[in-house]
Amino acid sequence: MDFNMKKLASDAGHFFNRAMQFTEEKLGQAEKTELDAHLENLLARGDCTKNWTEKILRQTEVLLQPNPIDHTGARIEGFIYDKLDKKIPSRTTNPEILGQFMVDAAQEFGADSPYGTTLITVGEYQKRLGSAEREFLQTSSATFLTPLRNFLEGDWRTISKERRLLENRRLDLDICKARVKKAKLAEAKAALLSEEVDKAEHELRVAQTEFDRQAEVTRLLLEGISSTHLNHLRCLKDFAEAQATYYAQCHHYMHELQRELNKCANSVAAPNSPAVCPNPVSTAFLLESGPSASAVPGSSSTSLAQRPGSVQLPVTGTRKAKVLYDYDAHDTSELSLLADEIITVYTVPGMDPDWLVGERGNDKGKVPVTYLELLS
Repeated sequence: MDFNMKKLASDAGHFFNRAMQFTEEKLGQAEKTELDAHLENLLARGDCTKNWTEKILRQTEVLLQPNPIDHTGARIEGFIYDKLDKKIPSRTTNPEILGQFMVDAAQEFGADSPYGTTLITVGEYQKRLGSAEREFLQTSSATFLTPLRNFLEGDWRTISKERRLLENRRLDLDICKARVKKAKLAEAKAALLSEEVDKAEHELRVAQTEFDRQAEVTRLLLEGISSTHLNHLRCLKDFAEAQATYYAQCHHYMHELQRELNKCANSVAAPNSPAVCPNPVSTAFLLESGPSASAVPGSSSTSLAQRPGSVQLPVTGTRKAKVLYDYDAHDTSELSLLADEIITVYTVPGMDPDWLVGERGNDKGKVPVTYLELLS
């Protein structure tokens, strides 16, 4: 290989001089040009934004992909597909895999047996949960993770490059200041010609101009971080919306699964014998034992699905309720519902707390409380 020894020696000498200069500044033996307070504040704010963006990005990735091995593999896979300029194929989620295992097991045990039938039912709902999870992961990656990565790998790299250039300009400026000071001191001792002082002062003016120009470029880039915060704010709202939608879907599917299991138990169990299908946990118990999940983000009304048991309906009184989801009646004793419609509801003595009597015009039937939002 053909090396340019002169350039190599020059670079090595420059690096050594820079190291000496930094050391003298730390020891207080060399002059250091201080940046103005506004630019220093912008630099500190920029570092703060970069550090917290990295932490939020990493922790969000852990939230969406808890397994470190899967997370690393997903990042490598994404990098490869990005380099090939191809779209990443959809990955099968764990609930989808579990659901397929249950369905396959039911075929082995006998799809017509009580256990096999229940396995198929639970497996299908696991697949629905997995599909909702996959959609949530894709939406979160596109609307939240990608903008954060773009900032760190794009805008921040540009800012860092300009900051390094500004630091070099500052060091050059300090060197020129030291030369002028030394030249004037030598001139005062009549050991140096005046043209040497003029040359040093000219170099100082050039260095000062370059430093001021670079400081302005860096300042403009750092001031753009305010618009980055606004963009990340919009992305954060999109992420929260996707998360709320995902949890609402999960709640909806799990309530449907409980209904299917109850239906299975009622149809298989003998009059005086225990049900064959498992008795599902009450929806009210699930919601009271964990954080409340908003079925309709931003709603100011009290939701029955959110706070079961917190609203006590009178035995004979009626209330208005808004329907949260479409619901198909399973028999003539139930009332079919359409999302966003308003119906009248009330309860009767001895009725299952998970159900209310709903009326719409001349139609009347049982309706599940988790599909309703109490309005009055």
